[in-house]
Amino acid sequence: MPEPPLIRDARQEDLPAVLAIYNEVIAHTTAVYSEAPVSLEDRENWWRARLSQSYPVLIATVAGEVAGFSSFGDFRAWPCYSRTVEHSVHVHAGHRGRGLGASLVQPLFARAAALGKHMMIAAIDADNASSLRLHQRLGFTPAGHFKEVGFKFGRWLDLVFLQRRIDAPAPNERG
Repeated sequence: MPEPPLIRDARQEDLPAVLAIYNEVIAHTTAVYSEAPVSLEDRENWWRARLSQSYPVLIATVAGEVAGFSSFGDFRAWPCYSRTVEHSVHVHAGHRGRGLGASLVQPLFARAAALGKHMMIAAIDADNASSLRLHQRLGFTPAGHFKEVGFKFGRWLDLVFLQRRIDAPAPNERG
């Protein structure tokens, strides 16, 4: 039986592993609409910015190794959006399809609620069926489909927005 993942707050020493996962996602998937790898300094600045706002950066470890990470940040910069966050979750290629995504997203709900957040947004490539299914299982509902807003790997990409009220239970949590 495989060891269950440990979910915890990221520490600075985790950032090289976070960087490796993120750059693999950039290089091989459409989960991030960017083609340029980022530096360790970029991930350190991102992590510090999240912490300065009391926003979490969570990691999942499996057998002591970082297998994925999640976080959320402001959805939009204007003040009236202050109770809405957009999250991200990325899993190491060798650990995808094992439930780590859900294990990394679920704790974000309580963390967002503790900060007074009301809504969480997910922005997902329209062809990423596994991520869309994951988010729907976690109670996210479709909120918009933007056609051909990204271009990567020589093709146009559609972006789907989903949303979930922070205080709403996921379908499998309802009594």
